[in-house]
Amino acid sequence: MSDDRLDHFITENGLTFAGRHLILDLWEAKGIDDLERVEQAMREAVRIAGATLLHIHLHHFSPNGGVSGVAVLAESHISIHTWPECGYAALDIFMCGDAQPMKTIPVFRRAFETDQSQITEHKRGVV
Repeated sequence: MSDDRLDHFITENGLTFAGRHLILDLWEAKGIDDLERVEQAMREAVRIAGATLLHIHLHHFSPNGGVSGVAVLAESHISIHTWPECGYAALDIFMCGDAQPMKTIPVFRRAFETDQSQITEHKRGVV
């Protein structure tokens, strides 16, 4: 592979891939029915990861108050789906290039006041 590529693939420890895709499950999460809180957490996560926010779209469901949405990034996306009645939030965090998706984990734990989480990482587009 050429070093002058413009596709923002990552090369790390001899492996070249498109980006990191984190699957984050949060349990015992608080405030996951609060649209403003979810949006602020997403904005902070984008900032901390060094990503570029293009657009956020969130939808608030009735009657349970769940939130689904996405932050579209130049580097890919962060999506969220919440089940406030269960205290559960499912997030997908996919970023390429120099963005650092692992830095978003403490942001979401802090924003939703939980340390009950599970993280899975998948390297996308392995060459």
